[in-house]
Amino acid sequence: MLSRAVHALEHHPKHVTALVAALLLGGGGGAFAVASFGPDAATLPVQEVLEAVEPLPLHTQSEALDLHSLRLFRSDLTRANDTVESLLARMGVSDYAAAMYLRNDPNFRAQALGRTGRMVSIEATEGHTLDRLTVRWTPEDDGQFRRLVVERQPQGFDSHIESAPLAASARLGSGSIRTTLFQATDDARVPDAVAIQMAEIFSGDIDFHRALRKGDRFNVVYETLEADGEPMRAGRVLSAEFANNGRTFQAVWFQEPGQKGGYYTLDGKSLQSSYLASPMEFSRVTSSFSMRFHPILQSWRAHLGTDYGAATGTPVRSVGDGVVEFAGVQNGYGNVIMVRHNKSDVTVYAHLSRIGVQVGQKVSQSQSIGNVGSTGWATGPHLHFEFRVNGVHQDPTTVAKGAAPPVSAAARPAFDRLAQSMRTQLSAAATTLASAE
Repeated sequence: MLSRAVHALEHHPKHVTALVAALLLGGGGGAFAVASFGPDAATLPVQEVLEAVEPLPLHTQSEALDLHSLRLFRSDLTRANDTVESLLARMGVSDYAAAMYLRNDPNFRAQALGRTGRMVSIEATEGHTLDRLTVRWTPEDDGQFRRLVVERQPQGFDSHIESAPLAASARLGSGSIRTTLFQATDDARVPDAVAIQMAEIFSGDIDFHRALRKGDRFNVVYETLEADGEPMRAGRVLSAEFANNGRTFQAVWFQEPGQKGGYYTLDGKSLQSSYLASPMEFSRVTSSFSMRFHPILQSWRAHLGTDYGAATGTPVRSVGDGVVEFAGVQNGYGNVIMVRHNKSDVTVYAHLSRIGVQVGQKVSQSQSIGNVGSTGWATGPHLHFEFRVNGVHQDPTTVAKGAAPPVSAAARPAFDRLAQSMRTQLSAAATTLASAE
């Protein structure tokens, strides 16, 4: 028997090896199969054990809670008729010492009382006494906000004013026109400042006074400027889309390195014109460029400009980049500003109640330069606006605007990436409106 096994191993080594391996595997499988048989867990006896649990004493829990003091946080906006007492009461604070301090603190009186719309935040104890009060506001368009802080110190209260940068975040908005643009943006909770920017961006394509139709739609991506996480005001429109009377217009803000930023179509064409259509954001033309009966001189005379009716104090803006050539009083113009834009073009802004620039000062397009008034030969508050080319008066409404150049080849890759991102965000805004409807 052994000799046969040796003979087989010598003459058929592969077959013998395979047979041994099969036997080993079969044995392992058999061992596994046998090991898997055992008592059914469902048939095993079950024993129930009950134990008494002692809860912690209530006084121990109460003492632990006493170690934690509750804090009250609340925010609100100041009102013009606020007093120290009414403001603190609205914020849930009852603190005689704090009220006495605030009544006599010059910082608080100057920055909170008599102001409308400033953000106030308080931190108070569970006894409703004041620990910290903060007032935030943005005095200028410089990317900063101011923070008045009133804090309780061991020796009493202290106040100081700080400056900090605003943080920008993007928000989406979408709406449908039923009556006016402002009605639609109000319904969509989009700030008025954003509505004004949209009207300005698309003013070359859409007459927002007469051409809006019921059912027109807009989608917009805009900045919200925040102070300590609290929204303070709207920033720049980053991208916008407006569907008007069957046509859709799109715009995106883009700034090439080392150049002034502006709005472009999503395929890179500039929407920026050399001159704005109007020296005021929203106004009405009360007298156009034509012959008219002069209300003061009582005679027919050529009206060499355009009059815009507006309330006294309404901001007046430069229609283009330029340098102030004259700023002062001049005959029937009253308070007047003249801005030279290039060798041939000069614009005139007359009857102002206030002049906000000086001779020789550089101004940029849309920059506020003064305010509407009724100085000089004027029967009521309005702006008289002229456009002169080589000293000859032109109709301001027909002056060629001249578009700025498109996005350069060097900046095109960065622009295309931005435009694609804005397409996605505008589409998301439109989807939100469709879902709401």
